[in-house]
Amino acid sequence: MSKKPSIVKGTRDFLPDVMAKRNYIFGTIKSVFEKYGFLPIETPSMETTETLMGKYGEEGDRLIFRILNSGDKLGKADAAALKEDNLAKFANSISDKALRYDLTVPFARFVVMNQNDLSFPFKRYQIQPVWRADRPQKGRYREFYQCDADVVGSDSLLYEVELVQIFDEALSNLGLTDFSIKINNRKILSGIAEVCGESEKIVPITVAIDKLDKIGKDGVVSELKERGISSAAIEKIDPLFQLNGSNQQKLDQLKDFLKESEVGLTGIEELEYVIEEATDLGLSQAKLEFEVTLARGLNYYTGAIFEVAANNVKIGSICGGGRYDDLTSLFGLDGMSGVGISFGADRIFDVMTELNLFPESALTATQVLFINFGEKEQKQSMIYAKELRSNGISCEVYPTDAKMKKQMKYANDRNIPFVVMIGSKELQEGRITFKNMVSGEQKEGDLKQLLTQFK
Repeated sequence: MSKKPSIVKGTRDFLPDVMAKRNYIFGTIKSVFEKYGFLPIETPSMETTETLMGKYGEEGDRLIFRILNSGDKLGKADAAALKEDNLAKFANSISDKALRYDLTVPFARFVVMNQNDLSFPFKRYQIQPVWRADRPQKGRYREFYQCDADVVGSDSLLYEVELVQIFDEALSNLGLTDFSIKINNRKILSGIAEVCGESEKIVPITVAIDKLDKIGKDGVVSELKERGISSAAIEKIDPLFQLNGSNQQKLDQLKDFLKESEVGLTGIEELEYVIEEATDLGLSQAKLEFEVTLARGLNYYTGAIFEVAANNVKIGSICGGGRYDDLTSLFGLDGMSGVGISFGADRIFDVMTELNLFPESALTATQVLFINFGEKEQKQSMIYAKELRSNGISCEVYPTDAKMKKQMKYANDRNIPFVVMIGSKELQEGRITFKNMVSGEQKEGDLKQLLTQFK
């Protein structure tokens, strides 16, 4: 007896109706990217481990899917490292490739390798899958798509303002009406660490406070202690958990806290510019909120950082991003500042499904089904179908002269809005009968009238 087939936990099959919805999301986001001048690229699914490792922080590195070497390469495994319990060295000896963790680090590698063929500032978008060895749960998968837009080759804050607008426009176009764009600046976090006397521990501090919404203040304090942050530093940080008021009021409170930190004040100045410009230009649906505890755990961010949450669905962030000044320098190219954002298409899909935001048009692939009454009628239907397709109208001819009930059920199951019937009478008179499957209205006419119906 054959074993029942299965798929890897944290991955999914997508049926046609789901793919139609996913393509609607991709198409909507892509159209906004292109409106702002971003160009498409693609990078390989796998990168060298050297490219990926050490770029995402301690926790990120643990979630990278490594690919086992094969053939002769596997025979070069460092058995001595395994005996010495040096697992990192042993892993490197049996795996020199990995599935990409995100699209940003591969993009930095892409820029360095293709710099002579690019014009800077270079604006790219990329819609491809990424993989993380995470624990699968609602809204979190091991294989999922990201929709990224990045600019490299400029440190102008104009791009941060544009990216806020892109968040707002794309998500509003998808039908979301209650979402927040949370914004902070890594320079502010560096300033906080500096004021607390823990400048060397900026990474563990940001990793801990970034979990505030998941583990609460007590959990963050506990983790800060575990990571070696002094009680005096934690006491100084404590008031920041209670910042309140408008964006400007919170920034004013923070100015006093960071008055002795030049880098911290620079971060506040940059944030004030982005918030003021984006607000003056106007946002459609988004709420732009300064959040001092927003840290985003990735090590490569150096300036503005973003996170977007749907306020009426409990699912975590649906988008994120930030400024990275030094990422390409990891691959040998200095002075190439970048900033980018990423839409989590899978989480957006879940939000839109829960809120019933997909329009009926997103689910309709075939617009017309020709009912099959027999060989002669089928031939005429195929002639008409060709004409419809040449006019950009998607249509099908049912393959056999099955019972009418079965053919109509097929149309309903496929959400096909119109059926065309060419029976012996219609064939003789050169006419057609077409039925609206939504309203039930039925009309007679000719092919020209059918074409007019859709135009």
